[in-house]
Amino acid sequence: MRTASTCYPSAVRGTHTFKITGYNLHRGLGAGKPLQSATFDVGGYLWRIKYLPEWMFEEDNTDLAFILLHLVTDDSEARALVEFRMLDPANKLPPSVVLSKKSLSSVFKRGPALGTLLQPSTYLRDDSLVIECDITVLKESIVTAATFDISVPPSDLAEYFKELLEKEEEADVVFKVKDEVFPAHKIVIAARSPVFKAELFGPMSDMTRRNITVEDMQPVVFKALLYFIYTDSLPSMENLEGDDGKEMVKHLLVAADRYAMERMKVLCESNLCKSLDVENVTGTLALADQHHCSELKNACLEFIASPDRMDDVMASQGYAHLKRSCPAVVIDAFERAKKSRGI
Repeated sequence: MRTASTCYPSAVRGTHTFKITGYNLHRGLGAGKPLQSATFDVGGYLWRIKYLPEWMFEEDNTDLAFILLHLVTDDSEARALVEFRMLDPANKLPPSVVLSKKSLSSVFKRGPALGTLLQPSTYLRDDSLVIECDITVLKESIVTAATFDISVPPSDLAEYFKELLEKEEEADVVFKVKDEVFPAHKIVIAARSPVFKAELFGPMSDMTRRNITVEDMQPVVFKALLYFIYTDSLPSMENLEGDDGKEMVKHLLVAADRYAMERMKVLCESNLCKSLDVENVTGTLALADQHHCSELKNACLEFIASPDRMDDVMASQGYAHLKRSCPAVVIDAFERAKKSRGI
């Protein structure tokens, strides 16, 4: 099991209205005790507003007061945005913001942590003062998600198509290659090869045609071609001995080029690159040149240009044939050798 967590900010907002009635009557309570709101909850924390009117200050300033916000919850700490506003009970004046949350974010601990001065006289109506406190408590939430790994079996799509080919169910076309016949499915063949698609469904094709003769190809090669069309992989060649396997791959490369099956062609190129030797490199080079296999051709040229192999390649029978059939390729090989030796 794997786990992952995400941390994201969350905010809980609450507003408390603190109304002081008989404002001037509170003078008789004495100078040592501030006016306090009831305790209220915002964001899971308890808060209280404390108001200190002008008569609690040593200076006799009749238009000055101090307001404090207390965190009441024991053994706690909270981060919050705070805004105090004075309200007109008669709704004739707009709210007066005396401390804006836009400019202040405070960390509160138990006790007074935030205060501000205000001038209440303008908003004093009928010996009452209304103060509104807006608190936005900021929290960080961590969500942990568990990811369970479920073993997914590998794709078996190729096996289903292989079975479709072998059982010949619903086959609607038959390929005749020399004396052998190969039932197949038009839609599968056309989907895998643009050449087959044009032959089976193109504007010049006969949609009702059920028998197609394939010239210039051995049945074993066409069978391997069909296997790749249905399974997207080359058939096993373990039963082929010696150079028979390499020759089979060459024939499959020719077939792939003929039917414009690029992935099959590249797979054949890759296999031939891994089996290059002094005796077969010239024949492979000629094949690569004829069927426009640039990567395979470069691999053959690099092989020939190696100083410790070039003399042996030139002494082979295949090299003499290559000079007659593909003189331009021989020139490429010599130029590659000269560059590698810095000549």
